[in-house]
Amino acid sequence: MIFADKLIQLRKKNGWSQEELAEQMDVTRQSVSKWEGAQSIPDYEKLIRLSHLFGVSIDYLLKDEIEEEEFSASAGEESPLRRVSMEEANAFLSIKASASQSTAYATFLCILSPICLFLGGALAETPKYHFSEQMAAGAGMIILLVLVATAVAIFISNSNKSSDFDFLENEAFETEYGVSGMVRERREQYKTTHTRNNMVATCLCILSVIPLFAGAMVNEDNTLFMTAMLSVTFVIAGIGVTIFVRDNVIWSSFEKLLQENDYTKEKKEKQPFIRNISGIYWLIATAVYLAYSFITNNWGASWIVWPVAAVLFPAVIGIIHLFSAK
Repeated sequence: MIFADKLIQLRKKNGWSQEELAEQMDVTRQSVSKWEGAQSIPDYEKLIRLSHLFGVSIDYLLKDEIEEEEFSASAGEESPLRRVSMEEANAFLSIKASASQSTAYATFLCILSPICLFLGGALAETPKYHFSEQMAAGAGMIILLVLVATAVAIFISNSNKSSDFDFLENEAFETEYGVSGMVRERREQYKTTHTRNNMVATCLCILSVIPLFAGAMVNEDNTLFMTAMLSVTFVIAGIGVTIFVRDNVIWSSFEKLLQENDYTKEKKEKQPFIRNISGIYWLIATAVYLAYSFITNNWGASWIVWPVAAVLFPAVIGIIHLFSAK
């Protein structure tokens, strides 16, 4: 008996339709149809999953000469992979949808945090306001630290709320019947919003420099005016980034449950290494920013470290992946 016939027999024995088996295997019905029509053979990972699902050995599935079912050593035992129920999946999506907005606001606070420092420095350079450099730096740093601390508190709170689901990002898992279909349906419903949000956010980030250029055309020599235009640029760019962050939190929650793109089993195995590299990278960027700012006392220009670091970060990760692949 060939593999295709055995698969049909096992599926019918369990009372499943092709659609139901496809749900269990996280594949399309067409894939199951091709397996049962002897048009293709599932890859080894799928064969292991079929073996666990039906409780039979891989030899039984693949060797035509074995007619009688050979039960695997793990038959009757639970799959070694953690299983995600419909209730857990809905709870995770709900938590992420709720946290997406507060996470985006926290990011916005981080982007706005240096604005008072910029404005204070500009006021200190304008004699008529009688604003000392010490007062400007002190007030600016206090406001910056308060905003960043508030943002960090929000990040930690959101992280704690979803801590029970950290395994979705770090471990391979299985989903119970119907979960993948539900997640795909909700992702499809959100797809139009996802596309629109990315378009709006991208346009805002691109257009955010317009106030800076407009300020240079109107009165380039006025330090306070140019700083105000720079602040407006930060606000507009911050709104764009906020939209990006909120949308990405929601979209990535679908991908985590479906184990797609950045959350496949192969990429999860590399995540601890990538996470360590990311932590080291941003610590170095922070050290460079603080060192340059305190040594030169040029807080109005040192902010450029962050966009440069953000642009270089994907390149660093890409190089790491390239060497890892080799």
